[in-house]
Amino acid sequence: MTRILGLVATFAFSTGLALAQSHTFNVRDYGATGDGKTIDSPAINKAIDAAAAAGGGTVYFPAGTYASYSIHLKSHLVLRLDAGATILAAEPPADLSTGYDAPEPNPGADQYEDFGHAHWHNSLIWGENLEDVSIIGPGLIFGRGLSRGGGRRDLLPAERKLPKEQRPDVSLPKNSAATGEKRGPFGYPGRDVLPAGVGNKSIALKNCHNVTFRDFSIFHGGHFGILVTGVDNLTMDNLKIDTNRDGMDIDCCQNVRVSNCSVNSPFDDGICPKSSYALGYARPVRDLTITNCMVSGYDEGTMLDGTCQRTVKYGHGPNGRIKCGTESNGGFINVTISNCVVEYSRGIAFESVDGAIMEDITVSNIAMRDIVDTPLYIRLGSRLRGPEGTVIGTARRIKINNVVVHNSTVEGGIIIAGDPLAPVEDVSLSDIFVDYEGGGTAQDAGRPVPEYEGDGRYPEPFRLGRLSAWGLFARHVKGLEVHDVEFRAGQPDLRPAVWLEDVAGADFEHDRLPHAAGTPVFALKNVSDFTVHNSPGVADARRDKAADEKL
Repeated sequence: MTRILGLVATFAFSTGLALAQSHTFNVRDYGATGDGKTIDSPAINKAIDAAAAAGGGTVYFPAGTYASYSIHLKSHLVLRLDAGATILAAEPPADLSTGYDAPEPNPGADQYEDFGHAHWHNSLIWGENLEDVSIIGPGLIFGRGLSRGGGRRDLLPAERKLPKEQRPDVSLPKNSAATGEKRGPFGYPGRDVLPAGVGNKSIALKNCHNVTFRDFSIFHGGHFGILVTGVDNLTMDNLKIDTNRDGMDIDCCQNVRVSNCSVNSPFDDGICPKSSYALGYARPVRDLTITNCMVSGYDEGTMLDGTCQRTVKYGHGPNGRIKCGTESNGGFINVTISNCVVEYSRGIAFESVDGAIMEDITVSNIAMRDIVDTPLYIRLGSRLRGPEGTVIGTARRIKINNVVVHNSTVEGGIIIAGDPLAPVEDVSLSDIFVDYEGGGTAQDAGRPVPEYEGDGRYPEPFRLGRLSAWGLFARHVKGLEVHDVEFRAGQPDLRPAVWLEDVAGADFEHDRLPHAAGTPVFALKNVSDFTVHNSPGVADARRDKAADEKL
C-alpha cells in the first residue's frame, strides 16, 4: 500500500509539474533575445497570443533586458518578470517611423482631461476590457524611451544634469500629427498631446477586473508609472516605483487594495486616486485602502539605489504625495489610508473640485517628515471641469487621527477649505502632532487669503500664498472637531495658530496651540457655535456668534 501511495504521489507531482510547464510560455521560445538592443515586443506578443490561445497561462521573462514597444495584455494571463529580468521601453526613432501603438480616439473625454489621462494604447504595457490579469516580479520595468509629455522621450536623471547643449535631442518631429489637437472648452487635452509612435505610460489598463500587480519595480515610468482606469478588484502589493512623474494613478476604480508599496516621484504625485471623466462618464473611486506604504520626493532613482538624495529643484519643492484628485468628476467613497510614511514631499490631500462626492474618508497612523507644502489639505471647490450642468460636489465625514508631522513648511498649516455655497462637513482631527518651521510675520497675519487658487482654480495649496495662520486654516466648514492636537513652531510665529472663517460648529478640546507674545491663538470670522476647552494657554470659551474676534 505504501508503495502504491508513493507511486500515486509521484504521478500526481509529475503530472502537476508537466501541466504547470505546459502553461508557462517563455518569451525566449518565441524569439525574444533579451539583449537590450533587439526590439523584442513582437516575440513577447507572440508568447502572449499563445498563452491566450491555450486558455491562459504564465508568460515568463527569464533574466535579460527586453527592449520593447507596446506589449498587449490579454485575459487569464500572468506576466512574470524573474530576478534580473528588465522590460526596457525602447526609444522611438526621431522620425517616428516605428514605435508605440497610436493613442486611441476618445472624443467623449479629451476635452475634459489632459492627454495622458484619456488614452491607454500608447503605453509600454496595456490592456482593455480584460479579466484575471497579473504582473508579478521581482523584475524591473524601465521606461527609458517613454515621454512624460512634450518630447519623444524624457531625459534620464544623468542627462538632465548636462549643460543644455550636451543633452540628447528628444524633440518631436516638426508638424507631427497628434491625436486630440483641438482643445475643448477647458483648454484640454493640453500641452502634453503626443503623436503616434510615442509612449507615455509604463502600464495602462482600462475597464478591467480581477487584476494583481505584485513584487516588481518601475524606474523612470513616463507620464504614469501605472494608470488604471475603471479597473475593479485590483491589488497592488510590494511595488517599488521611482519615477519622473506620477507613480500610480487609480482612476474610477472600485474595490482596490494598495499595500506595502514605495513610491518616489519628485516631479508629480506618488499614489494618486482620481475620478476623472476619462471613461466618458463620471464614476467614483470606491472601497479603496492604502496601507503600509511610503511616498517621497527624493531625486529620481535614488530611492531604488538607496541613497535617497535631495538635490531636486522643482517649483515649490518636490511633490511625491498621496492625493485624491484633482481630477474629480465621480467621487471618492469609503477610502482608508493607514500606516503610511510620507517623506520629503507635499503631504496628503483630498480634493473635490469637479463635482465629486467625497465622503467617508479615514486617515490614521501616518508619519510625515520634511513636508514642503501643507501636511493635510482638504478642498471642496468649483473648478467644475466637466459637461455642462456639472455642479459642485461634497466633502463630508472625514476623520484623521494619529498623525505625526516633523518640519513642515512656513507657508501655512493644515488647510480645510470649502466653497461659499458648499461647506466641507463633519471633519475630525485627533491625536495629531505637527511641528512647523514658524517665522510668520504680523504682515502675514493680516494678509487676505484668496478664495480660490488662481487661474483655472487648480487646487494647489501654495497658490493661496502664505496663510494668515500657521497651524490650521479652516474656511467654509460645517462641523469641525479638533481634539488632542499639538502644534509647535521652530521659531516665533506672529500669526494666530488657528484661523476660522465661515465655520459653523467648531469644538476644540485638550489642544496645545502655543502662540508668540501678543499674538492670539484663534482668529474667528463669521463663526458660530464655537467652543474651546481644557487647552493650555487659552481660557475656556464658548461663542454662539463671533463676527470678528481674536482669542
